[in-house]
Amino acid sequence: MSYYSKHLFFCTNQRASGESCCNNSRASEMRDYAKQKVKMLGISTAEQTIRINSAGCLGRCDNGPVLVVYPEAVWYTYVDESDIDEIIEEHLINGRIINRLQVA
Repeated sequence: MSYYSKHLFFCTNQRASGESCCNNSRASEMRDYAKQKVKMLGISTAEQTIRINSAGCLGRCDNGPVLVVYPEAVWYTYVDESDIDEIIEEHLINGRIINRLQVA
């Protein structure tokens, strides 16, 4: 059994100027937004502990920005806050994978 019921890792890698990377697409901001949203919604409880972390390069730069949700190992890409909201609502709260955002 995992310590966290859901553990999200946002790739926040920053590469040299001009190179493609997740942080060029506001990955750090989106991670902070997700943390604030989970806290505001009060969905990280003693029964369901949700942890949101930064990760170094996750090796999926061509699909970026990316995040991965464990324990399911579901990879997502996103564009803005509305995509993060959808990931929180559908995956974290309702347990449904969002096919349109999923990275194969």
